[in-house]
Amino acid sequence: MKIGFIGLGVMGRPMAGHLVRAEHEVTGHDLSPVDFEGALAGSVAEAVRDADVVITMLPADPQVEAVFPEISANAPQDALYIDFSTITPQTSQKLAQQWKRTLDAPVSGGEKGAIDAVLSIMAGGSAADFAAAQPVFEAVATTYRLVGGPGAGQYVKAANQLVVGGTYALLAEAIVLMEAAGVDAAAGLDVLAGGLAAGRILDLKRTSMLARDFRPGFRIDLHHKDMGIVLDAARGAGVAVPMGALTAQLVASARAQGYGGLDHSALLKVVEGLSR
Repeated sequence: MKIGFIGLGVMGRPMAGHLVRAEHEVTGHDLSPVDFEGALAGSVAEAVRDADVVITMLPADPQVEAVFPEISANAPQDALYIDFSTITPQTSQKLAQQWKRTLDAPVSGGEKGAIDAVLSIMAGGSAADFAAAQPVFEAVATTYRLVGGPGAGQYVKAANQLVVGGTYALLAEAIVLMEAAGVDAAAGLDVLAGGLAAGRILDLKRTSMLARDFRPGFRIDLHHKDMGIVLDAARGAGVAVPMGALTAQLVASARAQGYGGLDHSALLKVVEGLSR
């Protein structure tokens, strides 16, 4: 397929590269200079012209809303629009009202998941459009599900970020507790990883967190934005998320202390500060 891919950042660039290697004809565009295996376009209009599929992978609502008018003015009217960005359900629903073939398809798995093509995708839209997107999803992900109509993917992504943020906060507390008690925290986390507390975050992040290596895979700044989406989604659905609210405060505290550019595992620094 001919694919116009807007947003070749930490996540978008490896995802677009997998699409190139899957033998799709990919034209990418980014505001920053970037090395890319496919063709590069100087504008959004150039990237999406004649595309069968238009993809955006951008940081937040304002960026998606900024490029969408150029997409709608230049892409073929029957093109499938897939937004991999994490934005509010309301914005996704608004875009779906303006473009007849739209999927909100936020991803989970972080930079490593994008590089290894093992992302999870939660899609909102029609069954027909989801079926049409299969070749794209197969190239970048191992798990992809249609979870409902327009905006549903963003609600599931909010739930994902709620669980991820809370897990990081609890893992941080576990590390601080074990280290303060004088036990071997590395050995302790190995044991936890083999029991009921096991999980992907514990597998991927326990070594780097113990080393206080917070080089960003997914930045605190972005998780702060996502926790805002979580709280807004909960308010709209009329449900209470008390642990989510606390996690949002911890993430906001990390950002306020200047850790916004660090990996979200840097919640450990906030928990350490509370224990001093």
